[in-house]
Amino acid sequence: MECRSECGACCTATSISSPIPGMPQGKPAGVPCVQLLPDMRCAIFASPERPAVCAGFLPEASVCGQSRADALRIIGWLESETLAVAST
Repeated sequence: MECRSECGACCTATSISSPIPGMPQGKPAGVPCVQLLPDMRCAIFASPERPAVCAGFLPEASVCGQSRADALRIIGWLESETLAVAST
């Protein structure tokens, strides 16, 4: 599966604990990455500064759904479930 154009859900819904250029402490879930361009593409996509967690996140139908709204909902739910498991 290819990334959906003008989506950027994975750059918004997920938390990232590793440093990102412009966000040295990473980013919380639900906050758009500072590297997310207005057209929802990553400004550092081909850069070695791109966090490994971002490079390892691959689009698939079960996570991306049929729309950006689906992806935000699904990824947000996965994020909350991950936090819930981590806190037990």
